[in-house]
Amino acid sequence: MGRFEKLLQRATEAPVNLRFSDLCALAEMAGFIFDRAAGSHKIYKHPAGFMMNFQDVNGKAKPYQVRQLLDFIRRNSGE
Repeated sequence: MGRFEKLLQRATEAPVNLRFSDLCALAEMAGFIFDRAAGSHKIYKHPAGFMMNFQDVNGKAKPYQVRQLLDFIRRNSGE
């Protein structure tokens, strides 16, 4: 199992406890490109035109943002 699969499994099993750095790494592995940072938010863009922002809260990712990324990965895994 590669790093992408391990992070994906960790995010799926426990979105509440996912580290912010792991969320950013997972987004980049899913094809997102870091665009800019604005305060505690990091903004990522996908070549297909999607944009997501992630918020760092004491080193943890917001659970709803983890779920948004997981939904994107599930919808676009066939590409």
